[in-house]
Amino acid sequence: MTTETPTRPAARPRPAAVILTPSAEARIAKLMGEAPAGAIGVKLSTPRRGCSGLAYSVDYVNEASALDERIETPGGTFFIDGASVLYLIGSTMDWQEDDFTAGFVFANPNAKGSCGCGESFTV
Repeated sequence: MTTETPTRPAARPRPAAVILTPSAEARIAKLMGEAPAGAIGVKLSTPRRGCSGLAYSVDYVNEASALDERIETPGGTFFIDGASVLYLIGSTMDWQEDDFTAGFVFANPNAKGSCGCGESFTV
């Protein structure tokens, strides 16, 4: 008597929590090219601050956390803070520059509102 063990279908790769535009990936590569010693990547988090409660923060990271989401880009590893992922799922991150400003811009479908200056958002 032989018994067959049912096989599971191969797990599909999980989509990234945040979509990075080519200009955001290029900016991450530039940041990593200028990174301080010990930096292993760039990390996006949503600390509590501003009028609406949450803000976007992009910083160098020196140590990986097991809870962080990781996105491999051509210029280096992009981390998303594990506690922030739920606020960011489905978002697009872009890098935009014009004559007066330069910065990361977020299209976040989870944001229900933002403050007048655009510094913070609420979910």
